[in-house]
Amino acid sequence: MGNNMQDQGFKIISKICEEYYRFPDDNGPLELAIKIMEAPGFSMHNYAHHYLVPAVLITVVRSKQHCNEDLYLSELHETEKRALNVLPAFCGLYGACGAAVGTGIFMSVLTGTTPLSKDTWSMCNLITSETLKKIADIGGPRCCKRGTFIAIQHTIFFLEEHLSLKLKRPENVKCNFSKFNLECLKENCPYYKK
Repeated sequence: MGNNMQDQGFKIISKICEEYYRFPDDNGPLELAIKIMEAPGFSMHNYAHHYLVPAVLITVVRSKQHCNEDLYLSELHETEKRALNVLPAFCGLYGACGAAVGTGIFMSVLTGTTPLSKDTWSMCNLITSETLKKIADIGGPRCCKRGTFIAIQHTIFFLEEHLSLKLKRPENVKCNFSKFNLECLKENCPYYKK
């Protein structure tokens, strides 16, 4: 991995996700993501968010399914490994927000999809493309928190529609991170809290 701040973000995600899996509560993936983003030492912007999205999603889904802990831990590790390939500043330099790519990572790990898969290959690409569109519709500059909110919210709807899997869906999501973001869109962001 890159520098210590990035390393720390990845470690925070894994630690809190593993704790949630072992001692689950009734919170959904969005609440778990917010808990992680509020943790001391977790940055406003960095590529740990590319791991955050698939990590909280696989954690909540596998917890809800009461799956074997060894399977869960191997999938969590796999999401981290894949997320490390989604480099810092991916949104602006490659034209694909890492939070949206994280939804594709999650879906491919969840479904066991590979480049040779027939039935699930399209689903993994579809969730990524739909999430990218929702992120792009708001516009720039980047905000890792906004991208994370959009990616997780869209995945909750997507899972229900395509896999009949229901996760907790908060009615009204408001951002508590605006004061830390010099490029905040404020009223032009759907999550902005005055």
